[in-house]
Amino acid sequence: MQFQQLVYFVAVAETRHFTRAAERVHVAQPSLSQQIRALEKELGAELFSRARGNIALTDAGEALLPLARRILADADTARQEVQELARLRRGRVRLGATPSLCTGLLPELLMVFHQRHPGIRLLIEEGGSHDLVRQLARGALDLALIVLPLPPGSPALTTVELLHEDLVLVSASSTPAPRGPVRIAELRDEPLVMFRHGYDLRELTVGACRAEGFEPSFTVEGGEMDAVLGFVRAGLGSAVVPSMVAGRAGPGIRVTPLARPGLRRTIGLAHRSDVAPPRAARELQRLLLDSRDAGAFPGSGLPAGGSPP
Repeated sequence: MQFQQLVYFVAVAETRHFTRAAERVHVAQPSLSQQIRALEKELGAELFSRARGNIALTDAGEALLPLARRILADADTARQEVQELARLRRGRVRLGATPSLCTGLLPELLMVFHQRHPGIRLLIEEGGSHDLVRQLARGALDLALIVLPLPPGSPALTTVELLHEDLVLVSASSTPAPRGPVRIAELRDEPLVMFRHGYDLRELTVGACRAEGFEPSFTVEGGEMDAVLGFVRAGLGSAVVPSMVAGRAGPGIRVTPLARPGLRRTIGLAHRSDVAPPRAARELQRLLLDSRDAGAFPGSGLPAGGSPP
């Protein structure tokens, strides 16, 4: 059973005339009649009675008509849905990002995207960089903002750098202030509030301490970004966080730079290498890269002129 045969069948059923039906669907009458006969042969039943030039539906035709109309209506709905997606009137983007980027970078960018494409739903998954890589790999995300470089053994992802960001030390304003930029070695005797496993900030901090020959001491560990800042504000310890987050930490928190060479991280935009992102996700990808090239990301340190992967 072919789609076009159903179109011809419904046209004849509604006009009760082969010639008028052919004119309605813009096909020669002999071709229409031939397709109706082919449909009847495939179904094993006549669909129309043609007695004395009067066209009427048989019982088989009566049974087929509502089904055919439903199929044609569903096809038209599917056509409209696809066209709306192609024109970015509808759709969704599943974007993963670390908590620091969700609070520091994304709000303004997502507002711009929403204003341009109000019919596109934005589904945001907040998590550690390593967790987001795994979700990208299993198809749960279209795009993700992650920390580069990818760890060894990571799945095949296509990545492009967005920005470089300095890390800083945050502590409670009520505690004694450091005299200047803090060296990593000075964290040896500093109680730290530490993120949960899966956060790149945890590995960066611990790795930097180990490079100086000591294991950091944790007073609290296992929190998300907001929890870590809350613990710091309460005086439970210091934490190493991105400068973008520290700048928005609010009252009760002191921000101290790390002494040179300090710690930096590179944020990249990633998607699976074996599957192209959906159209709506590609539009968000373009917005992020255009914003980077225009210097909209604070402290990116990246040259203009990058291009999408």
